[in-house]
Formats: sequence, C-alpha cells, structure tokens
Amino acid sequence: MPVTDPIADLLTRMRNAIKANKRRVELPSSNMKVRIAEILKENHYINDYQVVEDNKQNVLRVFLKYSNGQSAINGLERISTPGLRSYSPVDKLPRVLNGMGITIISTSKGVMTEKQAKRDNLGGEVICQIW
Repeated sequence: MPVTDPIADLLTRMRNAIKANKRRVELPSSNMKVRIAEILKENHYINDYQVVEDNKQNVLRVFLKYSNGQSAINGLERISTPGLRSYSPVDKLPRVLNGMGITIISTSKGVMTEKQAKRDNLGGEVICQIW
C-alpha cells in the first residue's frame, strides 16, 4: 500500500518502536528520511542509522537510543503535512519546550534544525518537532 506522507510514516514507526521497546526500526529510505536520521543522531536522539542497499528503494535502519529503559525521544510530532503545509520566516521559527527539543526545518539550503536555520538567517517549511 503506498504511503501518502513518508515523513509521518517515519515518525509513526519510530513512535511505535519506542512504545514496544524495540532497539531498531526499519523503513523505506529516501534522502529526506536519511537527513532527518542524521539530524537525530547529531542531537543524540538515536544511537545510529544505516542505509541498507537492496534492489528497490534501499532500507533505512534506525537504532534507537535508551538510557535506563527510557527512550531518548519523549515525543515526535509532524507539523507540516501534504494537505496543509506550514511555513515560517526566520524570526518566527517555533521552539520546542523552550529549547529542550528540536524543530526540523526544510530550507533552501537543505534540511536542518531551527537553531541552524536561525544562525544562517533562513526560514522554511516546518517539518516536525522532536523532544
């Protein structure tokens, strides 16, 4: 069955894997999903990720991070959806829990966190928030 919102699918699979205390989650790969996984690793929300080559689309394998049985990710929320895109200028980029989480933004210079976007003076599409 085709997925209409691959980013929401990524977040939902991660949310379900965390609730089931799984150590990893596998999903179809794309450049956007790999970049989101890279941002999550840079911000210490996941241990690692890898792209497994296959004959079709490749598989993104995300290794979730736990400490004393608690996941490093407490929440994931999709902001911009295919039916309702959410754009924000640089001075109105949303913050998560007063800076305790991250907002992932798609800008003209690529996918980055809101902190990087503010540093580079870029606005863009607000993809998701993670805390």
